Amino acid sequence: MLLAVLLVAVFAAMEFLPGDAARSSLDRGASAAAVAARRVELGLDQPLWNRLLRWMAGLPTGDLGVTSRGEQVAEVIGRHFPGTLLLGGLAFAVTMVAALALALVAALRPSSALDRAISGTSTVVAALPEFVVASVLVLLFALWADLLPAVTVTAAGGGPASAAMLVLPVLSLAVPQIGWNARVARAALADECTAPHVEAAVLDGLPPRRVLLRHVLPGSLPTIAAGAATSVGMLLGGAVVVETIFNYPGVGSVLAGAVRDRDTPLVAGVVVVTSVAILAVLLAADLVRGWASVRRP
Repeated sequence: MLLAVLLVAVFAAMEFLPGDAARSSLDRGASAAAVAARRVELGLDQPLWNRLLRWMAGLPTGDLGVTSRGEQVAEVIGRHFPGTLLLGGLAFAVTMVAALALALVAALRPSSALDRAISGTSTVVAALPEFVVASVLVLLFALWADLLPAVTVTAAGGGPASAAMLVLPVLSLAVPQIGWNARVARAALADECTAPHVEAAVLDGLPPRRVLLRHVLPGSLPTIAAGAATSVGMLLGGAVVVETIFNYPGVGSVLAGAVRDRDTPLVAGVVVVTSVAILAVLLAADLVRGWASVRRP
């Protein structure tokens, strides 16, 4: 139901944008008659609700429609979605490893200067938009230090030409989410430290690291998993900006181009695919929370 409402909003928003796909898919000097004929060919002469219902009727069979340039939407997304999965997967892995490491280090020294420094820095970093992080990283590592490429060159297979071209896009996506997840994980660890079984382990004289890893961390997993699932949606959303900045071949750049061309079926197709991916991750997070709750002492 929520996806249907989102699709209605997408079609309505694209309808109110200036211009249309007919004019965008033709040469700039195309005549009014050519534009009108193109509108009929694309079905833009039909009412919005008719176009929406006709497009949604193909969803059960996996038919996402045709782009304004005559390509199958599913094929366009299929070519670019693996690139976004690679970028998002790497950013997610970096996010969770770094955030959990920071939270554990802070939890080992509660209320210390290190704990306050990590918490304060995480708050600032979490508030930074991806385009700000990307701009700073490009300035530091591409323009000043000349260590990493500022743009992505596409290889023959459609992916980045070298692994070095992934570094800045991955960090641009991961840095804000590291701040967010570090705060979530630190708060979850702090709450779990007050649990009776943790206090009993401390009174038994177990080493702090063992208490943290064997008794505190498992009970914190449901909250950490929920934060990680939220980050997946943020990473996919941020990919639109990051892929555009770095010329990265992914769904984000496809979405940006589709909005520019007023290609409603392509925009709606990207929304559906990313929504399904996010729902799958949320389901996985629920399973992790359920597993952790069963195993919780």
